Amino acid sequence: MKSGKLKGKIALVTGASRSAGIGAAICKALAGEGADIFFTYWVGYDEQMPWGGNSAEQEQLRKEILRLGVRCEHAMADLADVRSIPHILNQVEEALGKPAILINNACYSVNDNADTITAESLDAHYAINIRAVTLLSVEFARRFNQGTGGRIINMTSGQSLGPMVGELSYAATKGAIEALTRTLAAEIGSKGITVNAVNPGPSDTGWMTPEVRRELAGRSPLGRVGLPQDAARLIAFLATEDAGWMTGQIFHSDGGFR
Repeated sequence: MKSGKLKGKIALVTGASRSAGIGAAICKALAGEGADIFFTYWVGYDEQMPWGGNSAEQEQLRKEILRLGVRCEHAMADLADVRSIPHILNQVEEALGKPAILINNACYSVNDNADTITAESLDAHYAINIRAVTLLSVEFARRFNQGTGGRIINMTSGQSLGPMVGELSYAATKGAIEALTRTLAAEIGSKGITVNAVNPGPSDTGWMTPEVRRELAGRSPLGRVGLPQDAARLIAFLATEDAGWMTGQIFHSDGGFR
C-alpha cells in the first residue's frame, strides 16, 4: 500500500475485463491507496474485439487486488441493459458497502465513418458511452449519503481537441462526456460529490501494432505512447481528498499528444 489515502473507501470501477486495460490499472491504483474494489466487466464485448475474451483474467485481477490487502469483488454486467444499473449498485452495497467512488471506465468502440455509420451502430455506442455513464452516475449520487468525499470520474478521449476520423459514433458519444461532466458537477456538488473526466490519450492496452505505436509515439513531445498506469495514477489522485477542490474539470493527460 502507498499512502493509504483511500483507506476505508469503496470504489466501483466499470469495464475492467482485461489485465492489460486501463480499467485493471485503475483498480490496482485505487487498491494501492487502500480502497476496497468492486469492478464490472462484459466479456461479450471483448469477444467481438481483436484481442478476444478471456474469462480467467477477471479472477486473476481480483486475486492481484486482494494481495494488496483490500477487499475485492467483481460481477459481469451488460451496461447496455438499463435494468443492470441499480442491480450493480445493489451488488456493491451487499458485498462491500456503499461506494464513495465511481469510475466510469467501460466504453464501446467499433470504427465507423460517414459512409458506414448506421442507426444500430450509433445506438450501441450511445447505450454504453453516454446513457450508462449518465444513469450509473445519477443512481450513485442518489444513494450517496456520506456528506463529503464522493467522487465520480469519467473517461473521455479528447474529442473536443480535434477530429477522430473513422470513429464517428465513438467520437460523438464520448464527446458528450465532457458536457455531462461539467453539468453533473454543478448539479450534485451540494451532495459532497466531485465529478471530473480524464482523457488518457493514446494508450497501449494491447490494441496497438508496432507501426501504430511508433507513429503515435512520434507525435508526442515525450516520445512514447501512454500506459494504463499513467491514467490510473491521475485517477487515484482525483479520488483522494487532495483533489477535493477539483470538480467539473476535463484533464487531458495525454503526454502532449494534441
